Amino acid sequence: MSERPEIIIYTDGSCSPNPGRGGWAAILFNETHKREVCGGELHTTNNRMELIAVVEALKRIKQPSKIVLHSDSKYVIEGVSSWLEGWKAKGFKKVKNPELWMQLDELIQPHSINWVWVKGHEGVSMNERADALANEGRLRQKVTSTLLLLTKAD
Repeated sequence: MSERPEIIIYTDGSCSPNPGRGGWAAILFNETHKREVCGGELHTTNNRMELIAVVEALKRIKQPSKIVLHSDSKYVIEGVSSWLEGWKAKGFKKVKNPELWMQLDELIQPHSINWVWVKGHEGVSMNERADALANEGRLRQKVTSTLLLLTKAD
């Protein structure tokens, strides 16, 4: 049996204002490949963007792997490390973003993941890059508005 591939991931979420326009990003790499992905939503929260960043990263891994996942979100790290099993047992009742936590729970199953909290904005180059990408994802979201033209009927 072959050994699981090793993958390093850095994720980040961004929202301004919070709640408001948000972005997420993930950087996945190993010895030979690197992939950066980002996106966003118009009306969201920072915690939601942090979770989506992890979900989107894990969606891109197609085989069971050995992963070291770095996040500056204590919400994500503590959620998956300390609270997830209890939330599952209670059917995710009274949990914010339950659909994302359920999806994350499903996505982590085939992998061996070491969850690492990294302090944000402290000069960790990959975390800084993930932050820049999350902001890019946030800024790509166009503010939409509806213009209603009222005309006088003849």
